[in-house]
Amino acid sequence: MNSRFLPKAGLCLAAAAAFGLAGISVATAETEWNMPTPYGDGNFHTQNITAFAEDVKEKTGGSLNIQVHSAGSLFKHPEIKNAVRKGIAPIGEVLVSRLSNEDAVFGVDSVPFLAPSYDDAWKLYQASKSALEEKLGEQGLQLLYAVPWPPQGIYAKKEVAKLDDMKGLKIRAYNAATERFAILAGGITAQIEVPDIPTAFSTGRVDAMITSPSTGANSKAWDFLTHYHDTQAWLPKNMVIVNKRAFDGLSDAEKTAVLEAAEVAETRGWEASKTETKSKTNVLAENGITVVQPSTQLIEELAAIGETMASEWQEQAGETGAAVLEAYKR
Repeated sequence: MNSRFLPKAGLCLAAAAAFGLAGISVATAETEWNMPTPYGDGNFHTQNITAFAEDVKEKTGGSLNIQVHSAGSLFKHPEIKNAVRKGIAPIGEVLVSRLSNEDAVFGVDSVPFLAPSYDDAWKLYQASKSALEEKLGEQGLQLLYAVPWPPQGIYAKKEVAKLDDMKGLKIRAYNAATERFAILAGGITAQIEVPDIPTAFSTGRVDAMITSPSTGANSKAWDFLTHYHDTQAWLPKNMVIVNKRAFDGLSDAEKTAVLEAAEVAETRGWEASKTETKSKTNVLAENGITVVQPSTQLIEELAAIGETMASEWQEQAGETGAAVLEAYKR
């Protein structure tokens, strides 16, 4: 029985490209896909992906094995999408809104207060899914599934009762939307990846951040922060994408197995996110973080920023954005 394998993390990029391109031809009896992901093994997204990989292996009888490389060990987060697009890695996970600089449609789930609940976030996903698939398809990529993070809140070293309390703060950003949000709030931004959060705070690069209870708990925010404000501003999604040539190289049975496993992973992931919201908010409180229900004034001021960003997003996204918002309203 012949086997072919995509590159392991230790290979140089040139060798990886050569092996990767060879690895997305027609699938043979045994195929191994290396899958880079940005987050650690304890993260619920990574755990969901691990279960997805196990499902694919079981459904294909071991003819397709997905080896998950977590915590940016194979490719760092900013590199994953292009690695998959080029075929260096056939499959990977990325934060959808990281791609908003390429096209505004990728940033729709990070418009503050546009869809601030799980029900609304699901409706927005359904309204925007075809546009996402079209944009990815133009780059030879295929969307398999997407799962939201818990709603985003504000972490700081003090209570933020009004917008003025955020002015001058050095705020960690992780995409264009969080950067714009921080600027409109009067802050100073720095792009910081999740693994670097503790160091960024300890060295004074940042002193506040807008992120989920998951990231706060996984980063042990209580070591460098005191307050978490449960603003539930938006629910950004991670997506699992596959190189279209790699997918097309699978047998029909393997394709069906991957799509079925992806559908299960999406359902499982959304439920896991809801559970994660409750459990990780409790973890924050148990470790001394003051969980604050934001004041009416703060919510109103943040909502006004959301309206500004929604208008900016629709202008940037053009006809596609208008169609997405119209479908969402329906």
